[in-house]
Formats: sequence, C-alpha cells, structure tokens
Amino acid sequence: MIDVRELTHHYGSHCALRAVSLEVSAGTILGILGPNGSGKTTLFRILSTLYPVQQGSVTLGGISLTDDPAAIRHKIGVTFQAPSLDPRLTVEENLRYQGYLYGLSGRPLRERIEEIMSRLKLTDRLRDRVQSLSGGMQRRVEIAKGLLHDPQILILDEPSTGLDPGARIDLWIYLQRLRDESGMTILVTTHLMEEAERCDRLVILDRGEVAATGSPEELRSSLGGDCLTIITENPDSLREKIETDFQLPFQKIGDNLRLEAPRGHELLRNLVEAYPDEIQSVSLGKPTLEDVFIARTGHQFWGAESAS
Repeated sequence: MIDVRELTHHYGSHCALRAVSLEVSAGTILGILGPNGSGKTTLFRILSTLYPVQQGSVTLGGISLTDDPAAIRHKIGVTFQAPSLDPRLTVEENLRYQGYLYGLSGRPLRERIEEIMSRLKLTDRLRDRVQSLSGGMQRRVEIAKGLLHDPQILILDEPSTGLDPGARIDLWIYLQRLRDESGMTILVTTHLMEEAERCDRLVILDRGEVAATGSPEELRSSLGGDCLTIITENPDSLREKIETDFQLPFQKIGDNLRLEAPRGHELLRNLVEAYPDEIQSVSLGKPTLEDVFIARTGHQFWGAESAS
C-alpha cells in the first residue's frame, strides 16, 4: 500500500532524509519512531504530498507521488500534529466544510458524518462547539476529518500530542479497531515508546536514516539477551578494565556503560564482585525499544542531534 524507495530530501546543504526505504502492507499500522529532529516530520510532509519528491520514489495505493499527487490526496487521510479545527464552529460544521473540499454534499455527506461519528462515539456531540470538547474528543474529530472521504491510507503526525494517558489509550483502541474492521492502512509518526509498542511494525529513524525495521517484538528480540547498564564515576577507565578482564565490548552511552548479554544476572554478579568500589549502581532488564535504538545508533534516544 505504501512503497518508499531510496527517498532523500535536502534543505539547502542539510540532508534531512538519506536513502530512506520502507514498505507497508494493506491493513497494517506502521509507526515511524524517532526523536525530535530524526526526519519524521519531513517524511510525513512528503507522504502527505506537502513536499515534492527530490530524489527516490514514493508510491501510495499504487500511484506515484511524482506522477499524480492530486490522485494520491483522494486515497489518503491526513491528521496533522497542529490543531486544524475551528473552535468556534460546531463539530458538524467543521466536518461539513471538510466534506465540501472533497466534493461531498447533501445526503451522502450527512450519512458519512453520522457513520464516522457513530464509530468514534461522538454522535451526541455533533452540535457542540469544538471549544467545549476535551482534548481527546477534539483529536477524534481531527481524525474524523481525515476519514470523511473514505481513504485507503490514514497518515497521522504525532496523533496523541497533548492528550492525557486515558485519552491516548482510547485513541489507540480506535485506531486498532479501524484497522481490524475496515482494513485501513495507518501510518503514525511518534517519539513515544509506549505508542510505538502498539504498532504492527516500526521503522526507527535517526538523523534522517533508517536505523532498524521490524515488529516491536522482532526488534526487541534482535538484541538477544538482557540489557545491563552500569553507572560509574570513571566510565572510560572501567570500560577498559572490563574489556581487558572479561573480553566484553561495553558501549559508553553518555556517562554510563551498556551491554546486551545472555544470562545477564550472572554477568552482573561477576562485575559487582570484580569492581565493588568502582560501580555506583547497575540495572538489568529485558530489552526495550529504547535499548534497540541505542544498540542501532550508539546514542540515547533523547541525545540525538537535530536532523530536521
């Protein structure tokens, strides 16, 4: 349903995306995970036809973005990170004006609005002004706008921005129901690990490049063991000793030392016994998506440099 090949995008001399490739099957929720500045927004703007393709190719629903962006706009629904509703109008008025932009009117538009509002459990709020709705409800109305013309693909940029935890959970329950009931393909950009865990597949972006792809479970399993993190006052000195004594290639991440290893609890015990005065604290756990990011990029998720 979505096919991106060797996509590269520059802002002047700055490369925001470098040879990005990804494929999304129909009926899949794909998450584009990356810290601020990883290139997520640039990719979102290209897929939603706001930016042209500079280099590479993008096909959505079998149509080349370069050849016919207007046709693609009828196949995609887009929900932007920034609010796009008029707060002084009612929910129905916002949706009706959105429908007019896609050539919908009269009875077909009314029936479509009623159908989507029923799905989103907002039927009783149709005549309420948007400014009277909670943040979670407003977000659902934003998504409803993107669904009015019955697109094949729904593209959402940081959809849970500004939502409280309960509203965020409700939003993801609805997105998963939308995938299951209609077979819609959904692409979500996010910097939230717990949100990424809810996706069928992930593409991890870092500084404009694809660092890893796969399902959340596949990515976690790829590390092949426990994740051990050591906090010490002299990480360089301790890393050198460990590599000499244990032949283990610890990574230095910030001021910490980090390693993925099978039977990590045994290694933890041996290290604490060997360097009791140099290890301030140590943590051990099963790999997380943040561990995957660190392993693939060599730096912490929130330590990434800006890449636009």
